[in-house]
Amino acid sequence: MSQQAGYSPSFKRPAEILRMRRKRARSEGVSSGGQGSVSSPRDGVSGVRPFSPGPLFSQGRSGGGVKRRNPFASIENTFSSPAKKKVFIYNDEDADCSASVQPDSSAGLETERCGSAPAVRSLLFSERLLQAGKQSKDKLELASHSGDDPLLEDEHLFHEERTPTLKSPPAGVATSIAPPVCVEYPADWSLKTRLLITSQLPFSWAEQHKATEEARGLTQHCRGEHFTVAQSIQDPGSCPELRCGFQQCLQYWQHPSMSWLSLFPRIGAERSFTGKNVPWAQDLALQHSLMSEWSVSLSSLYSLLKARLCPYFYVCSYQFTALFRAAGLAGNSHITALLTPTTRGLREALKADGIEYTMPLLEHKRRSKEQGPMGNSEEEKDTKSQSEASEEEDDDDDGGFSWLTEMGVQDKIKKPDQLSIQLHKDRSSVCLDHKPESVVCVSGTHTFTLINFLINCKSVVAGAGSQAGLPPTLLAPTAFRGATLHSLKARSIKVKTQVRAGFQDVCSLEVTGPIMPHSLHALTRLLRPAQKGGFSTALYTHEPTAVLNTHTAGEQAEQDVDLGGCGLPPSTVQQLQEAPSLGKSALRQLHMNNYSYTWKS
Repeated sequence: MSQQAGYSPSFKRPAEILRMRRKRARSEGVSSGGQGSVSSPRDGVSGVRPFSPGPLFSQGRSGGGVKRRNPFASIENTFSSPAKKKVFIYNDEDADCSASVQPDSSAGLETERCGSAPAVRSLLFSERLLQAGKQSKDKLELASHSGDDPLLEDEHLFHEERTPTLKSPPAGVATSIAPPVCVEYPADWSLKTRLLITSQLPFSWAEQHKATEEARGLTQHCRGEHFTVAQSIQDPGSCPELRCGFQQCLQYWQHPSMSWLSLFPRIGAERSFTGKNVPWAQDLALQHSLMSEWSVSLSSLYSLLKARLCPYFYVCSYQFTALFRAAGLAGNSHITALLTPTTRGLREALKADGIEYTMPLLEHKRRSKEQGPMGNSEEEKDTKSQSEASEEEDDDDDGGFSWLTEMGVQDKIKKPDQLSIQLHKDRSSVCLDHKPESVVCVSGTHTFTLINFLINCKSVVAGAGSQAGLPPTLLAPTAFRGATLHSLKARSIKVKTQVRAGFQDVCSLEVTGPIMPHSLHALTRLLRPAQKGGFSTALYTHEPTAVLNTHTAGEQAEQDVDLGGCGLPPSTVQQLQEAPSLGKSALRQLHMNNYSYTWKS
């Protein structure tokens, strides 16, 4: 084999060989009259390997350049079995082909058919090299007349052709499974403090609104009119319906309103009140006036809720948050109220006023323990002690020490006092304080009693500290007595994020303020057509309110509950009517890709 023509086993520099053959091709082209005819690859002699040692297509060819020998070929790979080297690929021609392809024995192609999917072909490795050689030959002959150096290009072509590649299968192939399309996400009843929305498309529709667009958005919100946006928008920046709808979904109602104070959040917000002007802190008359106006606003909200003219509202105190929901929402047929977090003192005060309540998370744990196998984990031990707390309250205080009298040593052993005994019995109840498991649910007519309790309870207002004398914050999506119209703050910026090849421009929209469930749903309704069905949202939750997504396990809501006059669009009402499914967690990330939602909690 070492005597084959054109084979030189002792070459050291392939580039020199290529340069000499390119020079020889130029001289032959000049001697033949300067006619740079390029032969087609289909004119090649059958049975000749272009990338193997041997004759260089000199037989049976007339004129033209001389085909170079591949300097990277070896004797071993020319005699290896071609049947062992197969590459399974999907061609673009196969994806467009709807009819079945007949087997071609001369080309060594095998076809398979799976239903209506296009055929998948297997190509022999030697035949793939033959096609690569023909392409390389054409490039070399064209470069010989143009004077370019095809060395780097040929080497890249050789390595690219030798590397087996598996292209992505077409959509019709049975092996590819399309992800399910989710057009809605679960309702999140927690309060958000910030939204960060990112997208590849700009948020030009959220910047520099005209005075008429802002006025129209405010009017639509106050009148309860629902905006309609087309599913496909060519130019979102110049769409008036989109810009007015964005202004409308930023509005909310609040009481009390202090322009120099941020009254949300209230739990753990002592720093935001420190150093601010609080004239009511030492003025009892001013505190009484603030509390009187607040009582009127709270009564007005409950009346609207009972008449189904307000879907829900929040009461944000310095130590707890209460959520009141109208009948028909969250899978309940009655008005419900959730308070979180609570303390033993607050729960005892509710019992003293005759307010019946349930603790959904504790009841869920108790049912899980009764239905599931018994375990020895610390969580199950804590659940057992918490479920037996109410039974321990009815035990006799001295019954546990009667055996001392029987033994006659009652005077020698010091008995614990009554206070120590009571604290020991209430240990499990006190352990729940300020935890998500302390959430309580009040339903039905007891919610009206709860309103009176909040109005008359002095512990609702802080008696000392930076929030002393300030009533809780009331938040609602609709207007009520004494309420002030506020707007969420929004700003759009462009940032650069690092990608594989460098930096890429990413547009972002930041929304801050007390973001309620209806505002979140309205924003996502706008983002869907405006960003062409692709955006990502990071949601920052007010952590004490995450447990408001707990399922209350009440009666199922009636199907004929009319909430058309609550001021929310039908799609938002439909989402809020579903029973909560997030438990004591909240949405942290919300993504839309190709008009389909995915989320993380």
